[in-house]
Amino acid sequence: MATVSSPWSYTLQLPHDPRAPGIARVTLRTVLAAHGLTELTSTAELLASEFLTNAHLHTKGSYGLRLSSTEPNGLYVAVWDSDPRLPPGFGDATDVPPEVAADAENGRGLHLVRACADAWGASAPPTELAGSEGGKLLWAECQRGGLR
Repeated sequence: MATVSSPWSYTLQLPHDPRAPGIARVTLRTVLAAHGLTELTSTAELLASEFLTNAHLHTKGSYGLRLSSTEPNGLYVAVWDSDPRLPPGFGDATDVPPEVAADAENGRGLHLVRACADAWGASAPPTELAGSEGGKLLWAECQRGGLR
């Protein structure tokens, strides 16, 4: 197997198409396998799925996925879209997602992100990702062995 020096980063721009989140998840699995980070696959895929699905459901334009290595053995997963509104739970540490009824069919995604990620947050996306669209970037980090 070829040796790839860290750090590395992959960016996938996605059209507003219902197949795009699935294509992004396949890409994520391929990248993690190529870099020997398969033990992070289930957590990273869950995090990316939540961000990608929300981007698809709550925006009209394109969106994207960025995967980057973090030192020494982690992964940064980020999704940007053109909507500047932050979902509840992505403000400061006191901003908690609303409680969800036991029989609700949605609304648990950000609770999952907070439970599974070693770190998470939001920011304005870099210009090279969003161009002139603006918007937001939601991100999460996960580490081998986890920080928790």
